[in-house]
Amino acid sequence: MHKIAEVEIQHDIMVANKKIAQRNQRMLDKAGVFTVDVLGAIGSGKTSLIEILIQKMNHKIGVIAGDVISKFDAGRFQKYDIPVIGLNTGKECHLDAHLVEHAFQDLPLKEIDLLFVENVGNLICPVDFDLGSHMRMVVVSVTEGDDTVEKHPLIFKDADLVVINKIDIAEAVGADEEKMANDAKMLNPDVEVIKSSLKTGEGVKEIIKAIEDFMK
Repeated sequence: MHKIAEVEIQHDIMVANKKIAQRNQRMLDKAGVFTVDVLGAIGSGKTSLIEILIQKMNHKIGVIAGDVISKFDAGRFQKYDIPVIGLNTGKECHLDAHLVEHAFQDLPLKEIDLLFVENVGNLICPVDFDLGSHMRMVVVSVTEGDDTVEKHPLIFKDADLVVINKIDIAEAVGADEEKMANDAKMLNPDVEVIKSSLKTGEGVKEIIKAIEDFMK
């Protein structure tokens, strides 16, 4: 009986989250704001990538920084003088549509055309929680091991863009970035995979092009 109740509660939560996510996307569409949900484990390079995109993309950018304690990453974005909202998740290991909906109240959506939502550093928890974004970008680092993609299939199956980061040190950490790219394509044949090094700049132009192609 307990197991049945847990399943029913979980189902209700997911249904409610989906409805709010759909409402979020309608609001974003009305405001003309394209939104990218940025996912990845701690240390994958999500924050650094968003910082680079803020500097290099010719768009009016805003950021929602989600984390257990969000002030650290939010502070990194605020120095670029753009709209930034930090969302603290406390004990939760993911953002949900309801939290993001509240953040919209404090964002000047009319002044933004591209919104990055940095999710909590985790390859498991955020998978089922649609936020109402238009695109899901998953960042994975070679330092996590070249079996990371195949060990976390769900997040890659649902991705629109996969960025394999830190390829400049792949040999040093004994990782095969080609295997990671192939694993992502095996899980999701339609996903675009870009190998990058934010340190050297490799792949950044391709990431920008992929996002802008989605925006069209």
